[in-house]
Order: sequence, then structure tokens, then C-alpha cells
Amino acid sequence: MAGFLTTHVLDTARGMPAQGLKITLYRLDDGVRREVAQMVTNDDGRTDSPILPAGAFAIGVYELVFAAGGYLRATGQAGLAPLFLDEVPIRFGISDAESHYHVPLLLSPFGYATYRGS
Repeated sequence: MAGFLTTHVLDTARGMPAQGLKITLYRLDDGVRREVAQMVTNDDGRTDSPILPAGAFAIGVYELVFAAGGYLRATGQAGLAPLFLDEVPIRFGISDAESHYHVPLLLSPFGYATYRGS
């Protein structure tokens, strides 16, 4: 069984899923960052399909970039410019090609948290 990568974004300030948040996935090879996928969260704060499906899943270093600023502006939470959080990058490694990697984001206008979920 091949692994895959998913995410889930929750707006902790509003207590609800972060709908309409753009996410870009990059793979890093020898310091070069290459875009792999780009998606937008649905009503549940998830992407409609894995960000990195089984067929493209590979061991390596990746970076998810969450377009928090666009989401915060769209929901009226942005505050004054420049925003405290605009793009939220999360760099992580995939070391097991057979596992499900889940990288959620808990977001508010002034902070965020992440972890390896299940």
C-alpha cells in the first residue's frame, strides 16, 4: 500500500473549518523548491482529494504553504497591514512511503499550530 498526504485547516478564532484557503505543496530537492500541487479547502476545511496522492507519494522533504492572509482578509479577520500572518509555511519530511501523512493547521489571525495527525 502506498502512502498519501492530507491536511485539514481549522479556524480557531471562529471555531470552524477554514473554507476557501489556498494551499500549495512544494518538494525540496538539494535546496530547489518545486511546486507539486495547489488546492483550496472545501466547506470542511479539507481538500477534496489528497494533496499528494498514492501515485505521486515519495520519501523526501516537502513544504505546505497556507495562504492565511487571503483567507483572513476574506473572513474579515485581517486587521491592519502588514498582516502578522500572511503565508504560513510548514516544512516536513516524509520518511515512510507506505504511511498516511496528515499535516493539519490550526489557524487564527495571530497564531497557528500544527502536528502530524492521523
